[in-house]
Amino acid sequence: MFVSTATNGIDAKGRVSVPASFRSNVSGGPFDGIYVWPSFDGPWLEGGGQALMDDYLEMIEAMDPYDEARQALEQSIFGEARTLSFDANGRITLPKDLAGHAGLDGKATFVGLGRRFEIWNPDSHARRATSARTFAKENKLKLRRPSRMTEMGQ
Repeated sequence: MFVSTATNGIDAKGRVSVPASFRSNVSGGPFDGIYVWPSFDGPWLEGGGQALMDDYLEMIEAMDPYDEARQALEQSIFGEARTLSFDANGRITLPKDLAGHAGLDGKATFVGLGRRFEIWNPDSHARRATSARTFAKENKLKLRRPSRMTEMGQ
């Protein structure tokens, strides 16, 4: 599970250290790295490991093959995703187009979100985190445990 928030520097070559807890979460996958793509919800990056990509693939393949939503999701997730391998120091190199999409210049904030994570411009994330915390407080009663029937698959 991806948890916590960490801000790390980006060097002149576009390399940034991925938090150690994020790296350990994806170790043992088909390659030593992460998947990252531009968010279609805003100016940040989304990412995860092989398990997340497998989940997206399963959900998308359950859709009608000619559904326009399916085609858009395939293009926006799989078509734009990059496999970013870790170097010996646990860094990835962010492609310029991905860094540009998220406004990353000098620093990147990694935000753990359970099965996935996001990479933000630190200033943009600070504003988003403040509004998200307020919204979460106002909506905390919506948080519920799954019913016993749902847990048993009924």
